[in-house]
Amino acid sequence: MQQQITRPRGSLAQQPAQPQRFVRSLLPAAAAALVCAVGLGAGTSAQAFEYGPFSLTGFAKVGVGRVSNGCEGCQRDPTAARHFIWADDLVYGKKYGGLTTDSVQIQPILGVKIDLPEGFTLAGTYSQRYRDGKADLPGVVYERSLTLKHEYYGTVQLGNFLSRGWNRPDYPYASDLGQTAFSDSGSAYGILTHALRYTSRELFVADGNLVLEATYDQGDTDFKRNKPHLLELWALWARGPLVVEGILQSSRNGPPAAFAKAPFTGLTPFPERDDPQLGGSGQGMFMLLSKVQIGTEYEVSGGIRFNRWSGSYAVPVTTGALAQWNNPFNVDWGGVDANGVPNPGYSARSTDLMLGLRKYINPKWVAYTGLTYLGKASTDNPSERGQSNSALFLSLGARYDVGSGLSLSGSVNAVSYGRKGLAPLSMPAHDAFSNVDSRIANRGNWVTLEANYQF
Repeated sequence: MQQQITRPRGSLAQQPAQPQRFVRSLLPAAAAALVCAVGLGAGTSAQAFEYGPFSLTGFAKVGVGRVSNGCEGCQRDPTAARHFIWADDLVYGKKYGGLTTDSVQIQPILGVKIDLPEGFTLAGTYSQRYRDGKADLPGVVYERSLTLKHEYYGTVQLGNFLSRGWNRPDYPYASDLGQTAFSDSGSAYGILTHALRYTSRELFVADGNLVLEATYDQGDTDFKRNKPHLLELWALWARGPLVVEGILQSSRNGPPAAFAKAPFTGLTPFPERDDPQLGGSGQGMFMLLSKVQIGTEYEVSGGIRFNRWSGSYAVPVTTGALAQWNNPFNVDWGGVDANGVPNPGYSARSTDLMLGLRKYINPKWVAYTGLTYLGKASTDNPSERGQSNSALFLSLGARYDVGSGLSLSGSVNAVSYGRKGLAPLSMPAHDAFSNVDSRIANRGNWVTLEANYQF
C-alpha cells in the first residue's frame, strides 16, 4: 500500500525533491520498521510448529520505503492493465515527488507428511500469501498439492504449486540481491494450477550432481476450444562451488502477461462466455542461472532470460457502456491485420539479464549488490507499446541475521529507463518494482528497510 505525502514536490514537468528532504522523510518509516522488527522477534523461535504428521511454517515480512519521482494515482484509469490503450493517459498536472511506501506480507504453510512402506513418503501442502491483509493474488492459492517421494525413484507432485520459472530465479538468486525486477518480470508463469511434476533423484554426471525435472499443467480445464497447456523443463547441475541451472517454459492459451508471478489458468476468468469468441495465444521463455562461491567470502551469480510472446488481439467479449475485454498483449490499437480484423496483437521477443555479488562479512552480516537489465523487444507492431524502451535496476544493501528466525535488511536502489514513455514489454506495469513510472520520469531512486521473520 502506498501513501501520498502531504506536500509532494513538483509537477510532471518539474524536478524531484531534494535529496536532504528525501532522506529525512524516511526516518519515521525507519523507526516503524524497527518497532515491527522487535515485535516480530520478541519471544519467538524459528522452530516450525509440529503436531504429529502436521507442521506449520512460513514467514512474516514488513517493509517500508521512500522513493523519489513517485506518483500515486497518476494514471487516469487506475484499474486498467498496461496493455489497454486507455491505460496510457496520465492525470494532467498531477503532482509527483517523494513517496512513502509500506507493505506487510505473511505466508503460512500448512504441511502433512506420512511415511509409507518401501521407503516412500507422502506429503501434502497448503499455502497462501497475504499482502496488506488481502490475498496477494486474488482467487489464486500459492500451493495446494500432494507429493510422493522416494530416494531412488524420484518425486511426483500433483496439484497447484510454484513453477521453476519463477521460484528458482526468485530464490536463491534475485531476492538475495534486491533484484525481484528480474524474477518477477518476463514471460514465465509463476503459479501452476492443475499440474503434474516429476523430479529425478540426484544423478552423478560429469563429476557433479544433476537433477532433471519435467512439469505439465493443463490450466483452466473449463476451456474446451482454447485449451490451456504448459510444459516446463528444469535441470540443475552442481559441482563443488559451481551451480548451473536451465529452465524452459512453453505455454499456450494462458492469460497473456509479462508478470512472472502470474498464475497459469486460461485466456480469461470466464471460459463459458469467452471461449467461443477468442483466438489462442502463447508465450514462453528460456532461462540460464548460475552462481559460484569464491572462497568463503564471496558469491557471484547471474541469469539470462529469453522471452517470447505471440501477442493477443484485443477483443470486446461483452458490449454496452460497461463492455468487458479479454487480456490483450502488444496490440496495434486502431489497426487491422491482413484479414481486416481490428486491434491485432503482435508477437515480440526480448532478452533480460541479472548480475549480482554477495559478500559474507561475518556469520551475521551479508552485503550485496545487484543489477537487472530489461531489454528492448523485437516486434513488427507499428504502434509503440514499450518495445523501444529498456530498464536498468541497481541495488546496494546488507542483511543482518538477528537470530531466532528474524533478519533485518536495508538497501539503496535506482532505476534508469532508456527513454521516458511506456515501460519495456517485460514489465507488468509502468511503475513496477520501483514505484517510478516510466511515463513520468526516466530515472529515480529509493531506499527500503525490511524485517523478515521465518517460522
